[in-house]
Amino acid sequence: MANNPRNNANKKLKHHWNHDSDVVEGNPEVWATLDKNFKQVQSVLDRNRALIQQVNENHQSKIPDNMVRNVALIQELNGNISKVVSLYSDMSSNFSSAFQQQHSNGDNRDD
Repeated sequence: MANNPRNNANKKLKHHWNHDSDVVEGNPEVWATLDKNFKQVQSVLDRNRALIQQVNENHQSKIPDNMVRNVALIQELNGNISKVVSLYSDMSSNFSSAFQQQHSNGDNRDD
């Protein structure tokens, strides 16, 4: 277990994060943006949960009109999944940029 590569990778990540965590801790704007973005993602995921429930109910009913409605519901689900991927991608880029900007600003300080 001590030689588990996954455990070693996790230790390295934790060490790296602990070493640099103060760089982003002091930027409330970064955290506010992340919080806003996570709320957007959660909203889309909640909508997807409702869509999936509706698709399941329509499917179980075996009513032809309900089955036809599932096409549009599944298309919306597909679009929402793309939206979540895009939101996470944007969050990753924004966080990385903010982290690098803060880190480089920290390197330029005369402490």
